[in-house]
Amino acid sequence: MSKGLLRPGGEYHLPDSTPEIFLMSRSASYQPGLAWFAAIGSAWVFVLVALGAFTTTIGAGMAFPDWPLSNGSVNPHGWLTEIDKFAEHSHRLSGMVMGLVTIGLAVWLHLRESRAWLRQLGWWALAVVIFQGLVGGQRVKLDAITVPGFEMTLGEMLRLPHGMLAQIYVCMLFAIVAGLSRPWIENRLGTAGPRVRRLGAVCVALLLVQLAVAVTMRHNHAGMALGTNFPQSANDGSWLPDTWNYLVVLQFLHRVMAALIGLAVLVYGHFLWREKTLAGPLRAMSLVLVALIGAQVYLGAQTIWTGRSIVMTTGHVVTGALTLATVFLVVFLTRRASMEPSHP
Repeated sequence: MSKGLLRPGGEYHLPDSTPEIFLMSRSASYQPGLAWFAAIGSAWVFVLVALGAFTTTIGAGMAFPDWPLSNGSVNPHGWLTEIDKFAEHSHRLSGMVMGLVTIGLAVWLHLRESRAWLRQLGWWALAVVIFQGLVGGQRVKLDAITVPGFEMTLGEMLRLPHGMLAQIYVCMLFAIVAGLSRPWIENRLGTAGPRVRRLGAVCVALLLVQLAVAVTMRHNHAGMALGTNFPQSANDGSWLPDTWNYLVVLQFLHRVMAALIGLAVLVYGHFLWREKTLAGPLRAMSLVLVALIGAQVYLGAQTIWTGRSIVMTTGHVVTGALTLATVFLVVFLTRRASMEPSHP
């Protein structure tokens, strides 16, 4: 058994329990099959996000009182004809598929990828998706347990980490896809200066804060706490709420954070576009970021103006997840030069 494989950038020490035949097949070069499998998985995750958002929007999270089966079956009666059962059971089935995809991705990375950080990220993604499934299951099983001093039950409280962890998982998948891409491996992304890197980090941080606010607001049913007179906060046209309570604070904070994020992403996109040391396609992603922010603001406004219509509300959640993941992806790509050495 060899102690390790010498790769550009240093020696990777591999566990003695790994068969020699697999160790010798590991590579840091571009592997199209693995790269496309990861990309398809990162696309499928948005089916899962969309179904989760749809389930929450129509209040179907408890369409089935048991878990992991639905009414004791993998094919429960009525799930193809009743909208609430369809939403929840489809969400569970898509989650199961996502789990299988992540298992395949983690094992494939372990067997064929020589970069330790990428193999470890695959196992972390698997750990997160397993934990996410367990949290979702406990949300159902603990729904009837009350918590003194809170309106939400223990199961309902678990919707908050479930919603936030889902989008963290999406970012992890995007990072894996980035690391497996040909431009990353062949070091064709260019180098970002410190200003662009700092601005990108600020945008990701603001989006994570907004994620926490949005999930808390959504599951406390505070989406319409300020009425339908958006962008004003009161029906008399005032920009500040005329009354304050917990739900109003959540909705108002969500709007303030949205304004800050919009400004931050515009500034980031401006300097990203001007960063001539980056590859052209990566600089062009600044246009995608601005478009996503515009779409998210539009969907947020329509969510309020339509009184939380199913289509607009679900679209707002999905676009929010896509915005976070895309900004994270761009920031991740701009940091490639500092993460691993160039390969010849």
